[in-house]
Amino acid sequence: MEEPVTPSDLARLDAQLDRLHLSHIKSHYQDLATKAAQKQLTHLAYLAQLIEGEATMRENRAIERRIKKARFPVLKTMEDFEWGWPKKINRPQIQNLFRLAFIADNTNIVFISNVGLGKTHISLALGHAACVAGHSVLFTTAVDIINTLAAAQSAGRLKREIRRYMKPDLLIVDELGYLPIDKLGADLLFQIISQRYERAPIVITTNRVYKYWSQIFNNDSTLTSAILDRILHHVDTVTIEGKSFRTKKDIDE
Repeated sequence: MEEPVTPSDLARLDAQLDRLHLSHIKSHYQDLATKAAQKQLTHLAYLAQLIEGEATMRENRAIERRIKKARFPVLKTMEDFEWGWPKKINRPQIQNLFRLAFIADNTNIVFISNVGLGKTHISLALGHAACVAGHSVLFTTAVDIINTLAAAQSAGRLKREIRRYMKPDLLIVDELGYLPIDKLGADLLFQIISQRYERAPIVITTNRVYKYWSQIFNNDSTLTSAILDRILHHVDTVTIEGKSFRTKKDIDE
């Protein structure tokens, strides 16, 4: 016959669970023990449920941490993406990206379209999916990278700041080409692209097709060629055409 569990036994168990950082088990072992007895579960089945709950909680917390570190301006998924609005969009190509094989293959992704056609939405959703799958992600804009690195260079900490853009499994660079980039900015952005080349992929959204990228980079054809050479060596280009979603919103209203 089993001896009854005393309050001091429970207090000692709670303290041990705290030391082991098993917070889910601490919060649920008593309730689950009652349910396990009612259902006549084996000790092993009871233990398995406790451990599964702990593992699930830890994975959810890890996902939350990755999403927070990614610095997404908003959270997006493809569930609310309006596939029928763009005049031209390769849905199978985009859906295939969400297998995330491109991350392991070090393949860059470039979304090209005019404003308001969902390329940022898709890149955010892709980044979110990567976080859920266990990858580290950083979302930023081309201008933010340049401003951050320019300030770091002035402060004598450029190398340290560049490492921040090297660490994530996936770097998402939004809005390339929306604002002019001077020579310093182009050189700084090139360093990120060059150092991630064949090491880790970049997702880029831009409103310029490749033949006009020289206009983005201060009409420096040599630097543009060097950037394109690294981006296009392993790339999946997604082109979207049509009218802006914001135009659709005006029409609907």
